[in-house]
Amino acid sequence: MMKSIDGSAIYRKGTEKYSMETGIKGFAEETVDRTNVASAVGSGLLDVYSTPSMIALIEKTAKDSVEPYLESGQGTVGMHLEVDHLAPTPIGETVRAESELIEAEGRVLTFSVSVYSRVEKIGQAIHKRCIIFNDRFEAKMKTKYEEK
Repeated sequence: MMKSIDGSAIYRKGTEKYSMETGIKGFAEETVDRTNVASAVGSGLLDVYSTPSMIALIEKTAKDSVEPYLESGQGTVGMHLEVDHLAPTPIGETVRAESELIEAEGRVLTFSVSVYSRVEKIGQAIHKRCIIFNDRFEAKMKTKYEEK
């Protein structure tokens, strides 16, 4: 792995090259409704925005933010998540996740993500994703499970 002049990571494996500059930002929003509350997803009994739904929004925000910078046939997969769910949010409110790519080390991308309601910060996370070649990733997985 090498670092380019601008500090972005460049990783070469054979003829493959991975490069992503830090500072890429993204956001996504969703409305809290009966489908994404704790009582509906099985993570609790209350009708408040669920932690699993917040995690999905965090991952989507990070994934979507870097997709335009990937080469054809590449994607990213989540590989690590540290999350704090800081405050409840009721049905009818909109939540917004804001991500920033803070580190690019080879194929591993690290994001800082904050989640807000209109009233307060409701969550925060450090999320790592790995750059993959979609076809090879799926082929390797299928081969592994066909052997079992």
